[in-house]
Amino acid sequence: MANYRNKGGVAVIELNNPPVNALSFEVRSGLMNALKRAHDDKDVKCIVIHGKGKNFSAGADIKEFGGTKQQKPWITDACRLADESSKPVVAAIAGTALGGGLEVALFCHYRIGTPSCRVGFPEVQIGVLPGAGGTQRLPRLIGVKHSIDMITSGRHVMAEEALKLGILDKIVTDDIIEEGIQFAKSVVGIDVGGRILRNRKVEDAGSKVFDDEISRVKKKYKGYIAPLFCLKAIQASMQLPYDAGMEQELKLFQQLVSSGQAKAQQYTFFAERISARWQLPSGANSQTASPLPVKTAGVIGAGTMGAGIALCLITSGIPTVLVEQDQKFLEKGVKTVEGDLRGSVALKKMTAEQANKAISVLKTSVNLEDLHDVDLVIEAVYENLALKKEIFAKLDKICKSKTILCTNTSSLDIDTIAEATKRRDKVVGTHFFAPAYIMKLQENVYGKDTSAETVATVMALGKRIRKVPVLVGTCDSFVANRMLHPYATEALFLVEEGASPYEVDQALEDFGMPMGMFRVSDLSGLDIGYKVRKEAAKRRGIELTSDTRFVNGERVCLLANVLVEKGRLGIKSGKGWYNYGSPGKREATPDPEVLDTIEEYCRKYDIKKRKISSQEILERMQLAMINEGFKILEEGIVSKPEDIDIIWIYGFGWPKYMGGPMFYANEMKLKNVYRKIRDFHQNYPFSIHWTPSKLLARLSETDLPISKWTSLINSNSKL
Repeated sequence: MANYRNKGGVAVIELNNPPVNALSFEVRSGLMNALKRAHDDKDVKCIVIHGKGKNFSAGADIKEFGGTKQQKPWITDACRLADESSKPVVAAIAGTALGGGLEVALFCHYRIGTPSCRVGFPEVQIGVLPGAGGTQRLPRLIGVKHSIDMITSGRHVMAEEALKLGILDKIVTDDIIEEGIQFAKSVVGIDVGGRILRNRKVEDAGSKVFDDEISRVKKKYKGYIAPLFCLKAIQASMQLPYDAGMEQELKLFQQLVSSGQAKAQQYTFFAERISARWQLPSGANSQTASPLPVKTAGVIGAGTMGAGIALCLITSGIPTVLVEQDQKFLEKGVKTVEGDLRGSVALKKMTAEQANKAISVLKTSVNLEDLHDVDLVIEAVYENLALKKEIFAKLDKICKSKTILCTNTSSLDIDTIAEATKRRDKVVGTHFFAPAYIMKLQENVYGKDTSAETVATVMALGKRIRKVPVLVGTCDSFVANRMLHPYATEALFLVEEGASPYEVDQALEDFGMPMGMFRVSDLSGLDIGYKVRKEAAKRRGIELTSDTRFVNGERVCLLANVLVEKGRLGIKSGKGWYNYGSPGKREATPDPEVLDTIEEYCRKYDIKKRKISSQEILERMQLAMINEGFKILEEGIVSKPEDIDIIWIYGFGWPKYMGGPMFYANEMKLKNVYRKIRDFHQNYPFSIHWTPSKLLARLSETDLPISKWTSLINSNSKL
């Protein structure tokens, strides 16, 4: 709804749908009625629109984008009364004016804001474009170039920049409503004709500008269609009269709303919020558990991962002690942190002052005893169970009783590590992804004794350090790497059977993955996977050699081990699956020597090669991983499919416009997914990952949409 009051000849209209004042049907109707009332009231000389609480408006109600048709009035219907008013209309912006909220403000004649306010058009991030005049009105206010930047990126613009661009007319420091009233009074009597954006013309930026922008957008937002539609709509503002441009904007908006990408991106928008709502098997959940305060932290290990984690902490204002057993390694880690901070300053992601403040709260030590008083410790040594247990046993004695002990393990059992301590309730996994300072996913792993308080603390910490935290249960490799295993294994089998590594990577990148499987391996380092495989085999009492073809009756491919034993470690050595010319270089070139190695390997084991299509590559890799995802759900390692999708989107770069692997399976229809997996199971009986999930089999009979899976899982706990 919208509240109305007349304060001394000023109509004050309050958008009332807290906390963000989403522009629901009730708010739009209330705004229209309030503007009519202000127009008809002869005592009213000017109008101020503001939002109740801390925000102006965060935009349209995204729930109305679904199947039910949005009810009139539209935002444009309500706001046209402001546009056409002879009485000055002022938008008084506190907090956010985003999407439809900014469009409401652009229908006003003037806009003022608080120093902390933000404006922007984030619609592109949910697969659509501003559909209430944003693409037509913003270019008339700030020009084509700046409009393209704001609308295709969806970025938020802070008050100072908004003032420079001309979006804001004034920044005010006192009460926004009173400031709005005083500003409105000051412009009474001034002809508002020149302030009406629909009457302005857009300066012709020329066709070359749009050709260049199309190339830039295609490269930067590879695979996404919404940014390109945004460009078309902005171009219409330049080429067409206002009303015709509005029609074109609406047409493009409707095409996007009905697209598969918009559906997937909106699913992702909600999935991220749903995944933040966690629950333990005990019943404790995000609503009932309170996090402990984390005022200080420690990080053990100053390698690439440890340094990156420390950087996440100190740039979030958390004083941190970085511990390394060797002074030389410690100094190298500090140089890594300092170099990354300088890089962030150079890229204008932070100021020099912010970088100096961050480094000032970093302390270093070669003594674990210096962690005696921190609130939380993150161990980030290499993946060795015995070493981690040794460290945790020492920490248990050194740290205060309330200190939470976290391990940055990618695969090791949390319960086994916790056994080394007398505080099993305070042991938890915090799996960061490399590079830790850049990658947004934080896979938090609870054990059987991990308390709700501990989980709440690491989930809150994840948000505080600007990560996307997802809670999972402990098992071998957890969720991310457990699903990655059959995905990567199928990639190797496909290479054995006839596809080149480069054809596999091309198929994945054409699908929308930022990087193919073999390029990722080179980036991470083939020796890392080599050590992990050796360690995992050792724990199972198995000895792996380059001649190993089967382990406990299951087919394996150790081509990667062959490359490691030839000194091909990836980017770090200048050659891996690809050739990089020299160590550290990033430009990947297909290497005939690798193809010869594959040929030799296949001849040795009498493997017949055949032509493999890109469709088969995608189906085998993705369905193997999806099947494992259903097994993870079946076992209760995660409680909902959204958790898996968010892990793959933020951990491995699965394209948001595909909605995550579980959403993708939903769109493929589960009966088709199940049928294909059964066929692969029949054709590849020695690959255990093709054994169909019982949960998938059950769901494939129901034809339930993904939004209903969780309720079925909960009602069928024993499958």
